[in-house]
Amino acid sequence: MYYLHLICQLIIGLGILNVWFLRSGKKTPYRGGKAASLKEEFRAYGLPGGVFWLVGILKVGAALALLAGIAVPSLIQPAASVMAFLMIGAITMHVKVKDAAGKSLPAAIMLVLSLILVFT
Repeated sequence: MYYLHLICQLIIGLGILNVWFLRSGKKTPYRGGKAASLKEEFRAYGLPGGVFWLVGILKVGAALALLAGIAVPSLIQPAASVMAFLMIGAITMHVKVKDAAGKSLPAAIMLVLSLILVFT
């Protein structure tokens, strides 16, 4: 179980940091609506600018906590719970703007990995 958790933590933590720091200004096939950046994606969902910053802080904070959880295991479950909640929100936003199901795939994968960490 230790290695499964470690793999989940690394995929979620590094994946979220990649999206928010390295790919935030780039178009990807998974962006909601016709957005070409992360900020545009939040606008496509009809969310106010403050939500972008709130979600960003929560996602990056949870990602860092999952990575820190390698050394401090007590961080894993709360961080994974926050991430699962945020991924449910991400999937909901894709549904709201009637995106093709494939655009929700990364969020769905992160949700499953987060739930593994929460419940095992």
